[in-house]
Amino acid sequence: MDDLVTDRLVLHPMNAAEAEQVLTGKPADGDRWAPGYPAEGDMAGARRFLNTCAGSGDPQPFGAYEIRLREDGRAIGGLGFHGAPDQDGGVTIGYGLIPSARGQGYATEALRGLLRFARECGIAYVKGDADHDNIASQQVMTAAGMRLVADDGHLKHYRIARPDPERAQPH
Repeated sequence: MDDLVTDRLVLHPMNAAEAEQVLTGKPADGDRWAPGYPAEGDMAGARRFLNTCAGSGDPQPFGAYEIRLREDGRAIGGLGFHGAPDQDGGVTIGYGLIPSARGQGYATEALRGLLRFARECGIAYVKGDADHDNIASQQVMTAAGMRLVADDGHLKHYRIARPDPERAQPH
C-alpha cells in the first residue's frame, strides 16, 4: 500500500516488521525517528496492530500508520484504524504525537488525511474518543470535522458520518 501524503506529512502504512521495530524502541538502519519517538501510545498502537495481524491477518489499509515529516522523513507519531470496518461500515481511529511535535497542527492534518482516505474507501462513519482532560485531542477531532456525540463520564466520544475533512473548519 502507498503512503498517504498531506501538505507537511507522510502517513506511512506500517507492516509487521516496522511495528515490531517500534516495540524495540530503537530505529532500524535507515529509519529516521525524531527524539521521543516512539512514545507509549505509538507502542500501544504497534502492539494492537501486531495482535490484529496475528489474529486475523494484516488489516491494511485499516491498520497502523506512522506520521512522518515530509521535509526530512522523521517519524513524529502514529495514527490509524483500530481494525477493519464493522458490520455497519464504520471504523475507530486513534492518534498521537511526540511532545515536541504537538501544537503545530500536525495531528489535525494527519487526521484529516486519514478521514479523506476513509471517505475514498467508502467508510460509512469514523469514531474516536478522548479523555475529559485531553482538550487538545478533542480540538483535533472537532477541527477535522468530527462531532461530539456522547460523554460517558470518562471519555468524550466523537463521530463523523461519510467523512469529509474538506468541510471542516480550519483549526
